[in-house]
Amino acid sequence: MTATRFLDPTVLSRIGSLELLARTVVDGFINGLHHSPYFGLSIDFAEHRPYMPGDDIRRMDWRVFGRTDRFYVKEFEADTNANFSVLFDVSGSMQYGSRGITKLDYGRYLAACLAYFSRRQRDRVGIVTFDDKVLEFVPSSAKHLEIVLHTIARIQAGRRGDIEGPLLKVTESIRRRSILVLISDLYEEPATIMRAVNRLRYTGNDVIVFHILDPAEVEFPFEEAAQFEDLESGDRIPVVPETLRDEYRTLMSQHLETLADRMAQSQIDYSFFDTSQPLDYALFEYLSRRQRLSRVR
Repeated sequence: MTATRFLDPTVLSRIGSLELLARTVVDGFINGLHHSPYFGLSIDFAEHRPYMPGDDIRRMDWRVFGRTDRFYVKEFEADTNANFSVLFDVSGSMQYGSRGITKLDYGRYLAACLAYFSRRQRDRVGIVTFDDKVLEFVPSSAKHLEIVLHTIARIQAGRRGDIEGPLLKVTESIRRRSILVLISDLYEEPATIMRAVNRLRYTGNDVIVFHILDPAEVEFPFEEAAQFEDLESGDRIPVVPETLRDEYRTLMSQHLETLADRMAQSQIDYSFFDTSQPLDYALFEYLSRRQRLSRVR
């Protein structure tokens, strides 16, 4: 999309307001969709409203103009006004960043954009933040976008993470079927991760997983011997990168492949991103998933 060059996470980090950042990304993304086959696929007519300067003239209702001699624009809404919640892992490991933006900040921007985009779709939005326990729980509501953005803005990481316990609490707390987007670096055994997300899936929710890592965590580009610190436990170990690089890359590749395979087997939508990728890639993945979900609802 032509707007991609405006959506680089490092550039976006200079924007102080999360709401402004989300609006910048989402509006640019939606403008890109005007030239995409996805534009208009999952919208139905809702109501008319008077034309305002700047409105897309393709939404003008010319039949109404012929009857009334006044300009009216057709308003649309999504096929389903869904309950949407972000499940945001804010454990200590999310603080890592090698290229000017941490996984936590990338996840912060992504969560804000998804919430803003979903509210544009007239969904009820909410958020859950967790490390080894649930920290914040904002239930889905049509009036909660501002609260969700405020919650995202004041997130701080630093504790140990645990995915299974918090997501079990979420499963028990969310009563209505929802679209749940999990944002995490998924530093757990695949079997543990699958137990956690499958509980959400089995209670009727549509689960979408965004797996976020820093490029250095995938490529392991380090050259010099150094002390490597666990951001959650504080433990340090001496590492000579050259002796471990091949084994590390093999294990990481196996971890990603295993997660992708098991998510697919459980019919859970899974996407992997590193923090150098523009945010519209993630939005397009979400929209693609949402299109599929709207067809099976």
